[in-house]
Amino acid sequence: MARQKIHPGWIAVTVTFFTLMASAGYRSAPSVLIVPLEDAFGWSRSQISLAVSINVLLFGLVAPFAAALMERFTVRKVVMSALALVAISSTSTIFMTQPWHLWALWGIGVGVGTGSMALVFAATIANRWFVARKGIVIGALTAATASGQLVFLPMLSHFAINYGWKSVSLTVGTAAALVIPFIYFFLKEKPEALGMTPYGAPSDWQPPAPNELSAGRIAIDTLKVASKSRDFWILFGTFLVCGLSTNGLIGTHFIPAAHDHGMAETVAAGLLALIGLFDVIGTLFSGYLTDRIDPR
Repeated sequence: MARQKIHPGWIAVTVTFFTLMASAGYRSAPSVLIVPLEDAFGWSRSQISLAVSINVLLFGLVAPFAAALMERFTVRKVVMSALALVAISSTSTIFMTQPWHLWALWGIGVGVGTGSMALVFAATIANRWFVARKGIVIGALTAATASGQLVFLPMLSHFAINYGWKSVSLTVGTAAALVIPFIYFFLKEKPEALGMTPYGAPSDWQPPAPNELSAGRIAIDTLKVASKSRDFWILFGTFLVCGLSTNGLIGTHFIPAAHDHGMAETVAAGLLALIGLFDVIGTLFSGYLTDRIDPR
């Protein structure tokens, strides 16, 4: 009996998972840098937090345009460019001397880079490579973000305390650079490029017609259509609350606030990473349910 080959879609999911996990590590770094940067430069917490605010804002605003760029110029080119931007921006922070350097590099540079690899990357891979099991795939790729928090936060906190804040910047930059070859060699663009169909596709499946519009026009047209949907605004509001609370307030300020109250930063990072553990469980379970129950 011949062995059944693994569908390339699962390879694409694996590569995407580790890319998104690393991306979460890049975005979690500011929470362990606030106190060290205060000590090193004497900057106020509000000055440092402004970089995080810019980062989070761009993380959301860039996503629709990143999706359009993926359609126009391929996923690999967009993700590799985003990783290169994160690597350059993060590494360059070791030379910064003014708050605006942090705003430009970590706020704009890393914000645009990670925004281009956000959940839009996960959704693009899931929609291109899967018809069946799409819910569990999106759940797993969403869990990658929480997994990155779980893996990177304690490690980056340890580096910041024992080797200084620059070690965190260099670790993030190096990690981003190391992911690029995996995207280039292992992430295939579309199943039809390999003469295959998506996982679980019916026998009469046909690939969608290519969109010849510019990336900007694709993004704007899509947003116009989506903005007329009630479901879009419900989801928008849900993610807005999540971004303001979990990602914005808790994710950024929990470690420095715990430090102010006498808790060791590594302990605080471990507690914050624990949120990631339950996030992984929740997203995987919700993805499993989505394949079996109406998501609404």
